[in-house]
Amino acid sequence: MTTLNVEGMTCGHCEAAVRKALEAVPGVTRVVEVDRSRNVAVVEGDADTSALVAAVVEEGYQASVA
Repeated sequence: MTTLNVEGMTCGHCEAAVRKALEAVPGVTRVVEVDRSRNVAVVEGDADTSALVAAVVEEGYQASVA
């Protein structure tokens, strides 16, 4: 499991955008959680962490591996 710190999510649409972006990353088997109140996203699978961060950044948010 990989946990990302995600900054900039302010609404449900933001959470959905981050979830969709992470689901599209090769190697992600499941997006466990995207929570704007805690600024986290948790994914399962063997996706490359830099690809996960890049997918979130491409959506317009700041991300880093927790």
